[in-house]
Amino acid sequence: MGEFIKKSFKAPEDVTEFPKARVETVTISGVQVRRLICEPGWVWSKSVGAQMELENCPLHHAIWVVTSGRFAVRMEDGSTEEFGPGDIGSIPPGHEAWVAGNETVVGIDILAESLGKSPS
Repeated sequence: MGEFIKKSFKAPEDVTEFPKARVETVTISGVQVRRLICEPGWVWSKSVGAQMELENCPLHHAIWVVTSGRFAVRMEDGSTEEFGPGDIGSIPPGHEAWVAGNETVVGIDILAESLGKSPS
């Protein structure tokens, strides 16, 4: 029989702060689950990318769920998508992202690497 596991973002195992953003991480059964909290005005290339000297995010967000706010993504080919509360998707590497609007974005993120998948 399996072990019952309960964790909470009220006590994350890891916290990373960026300008206008916070990433909280918990690990369940070997999978990292991250909560992203991004304030209005947050733009990936200015907040995170500038520190990494990258224009676009190199990560594959295999599972991305927005719980509040509006989150926009633009791929290198120029295609765009906007995620709002209740939306779920997958965002491949090579994207720019930003908070669309004046509401803080809260999203749950599971990276492909955490699931044992290589970026695609």
